[in-house]
Amino acid sequence: MISFYPGPSQVYPQVAQYLQDAFDSGILSVNHRSGAAMELVRETYQLLHEKLDIPADYAIAFVSSATECWEIIAQSLTTRQSLHAYNGAFGQKWAEYTQKLGLNVVHQPFGLNEVLSLTTEAETICLTQNETSNGTQVTNSTLRKIREAVPNALLAVDATSSMAGVAFDWTAADVWFASVQKCFGLPAGMGLLVYGPRAVERARTINERNHYNSLLFIDENVRKFQTHYTPNVLNIYLLKRVLEQVPPIQTVAAALQQRAQSLATFFEKETSWQLLVANAAVRSDTVLAITGTIPQIEQIKQAAKARQITLGNGYGDWKETTFRIANFPAISNTDFTTLRAFLTEA
Repeated sequence: MISFYPGPSQVYPQVAQYLQDAFDSGILSVNHRSGAAMELVRETYQLLHEKLDIPADYAIAFVSSATECWEIIAQSLTTRQSLHAYNGAFGQKWAEYTQKLGLNVVHQPFGLNEVLSLTTEAETICLTQNETSNGTQVTNSTLRKIREAVPNALLAVDATSSMAGVAFDWTAADVWFASVQKCFGLPAGMGLLVYGPRAVERARTINERNHYNSLLFIDENVRKFQTHYTPNVLNIYLLKRVLEQVPPIQTVAAALQQRAQSLATFFEKETSWQLLVANAAVRSDTVLAITGTIPQIEQIKQAAKARQITLGNGYGDWKETTFRIANFPAISNTDFTTLRAFLTEA
């Protein structure tokens, strides 16, 4: 089965051997405060900085999921008001969850094909870099313009479907987060929180220490190469091994961007399907959404399944009228050739 589901998605084939290696090494049986575990964390942090080009003054924390990061940002980095700009289901869910935690949330929906721009007096701005539900993205240049337009606000970015697949302008935001089951090509079960000096300064000013995942407590553990909870040691090990094998992010991102453009051209020129996102300037490089009638969508998914191909279901407002294709690094060019042949025949 070839999976183009946009998360959890196809894992790197090498993960099968890495799982056995993890067991054989004994790392799965060590105490998570031990020297061996701390060295694993340190080496993985170093590889993340190197392979993803994360600035030296941005820290990395292992968390349970990207969803946990919504909570951390609301608890530890916001006291008065956060603005949530979104054009899809996951950005909206983040806003709604923050509101449930008792914060004053400003909702700013924007259009599917719209280039985001905003001004606000909110202390925290929350954006989804890659909206998995519809295949749109907020580009580095847009993030930089927002940073310049609202320099005093803390900028937090959900990069769940793009971290390790897109080369970020890291300093354009203060907080980035993702989960490993998408562009990292790993099994689900762990998230990454990347945060810069302005986020640490904000956390120290607020001084919130009421939760196990308060950012100050997380940061104290990060500095010791430890975690704020018993971590997913297996996924940390697998992450380290995958990072050792993959090229630098600039190489990965260029390849994915080229493949995304080629796939969009294929749909436009060689099939009768329509791209959900018409504006190429805001179309995602890592998730492509294809639109059709409800019967067409159901038929193509069933036909794909019969050919051992898993297409992603639609999501949110587009649940029944789209299917989605993950363009993640672990999915090979050969797999995409198979997909194209199927879609040409279907």
